[in-house]
Amino acid sequence: MRFSKSGIRLHLSYPLARMLWARDFSTNLFVGGLSYDTNEPVLKDAFEQHGELIEIKVICDHVSGKSKGYGFVRFTSETAANTALKAMDGQLLDGRNIRVSYAHNG
Repeated sequence: MRFSKSGIRLHLSYPLARMLWARDFSTNLFVGGLSYDTNEPVLKDAFEQHGELIEIKVICDHVSGKSKGYGFVRFTSETAANTALKAMDGQLLDGRNIRVSYAHNG
């Protein structure tokens, strides 16, 4: 089976390809249950204490510009992402208990 990732085609029957494919998912976290008032600086402040961040994204409605209540946080290392997942899952952020899990393409 072949998957395209950033313009690169990977054949996932090869162990190295599977490892490279999985590594991206293990540094990218899904954050659900966000308050509709939570923005990217708030999300950054909450997660940056667990390691160096590459990207923070709160998903917003294209028409209204309001948050949809979820976002993504990408770390530079798997260790930092794992630490953040364990520390932040279920924690209170902007008055809401957030859910944190590894992000993956559906």
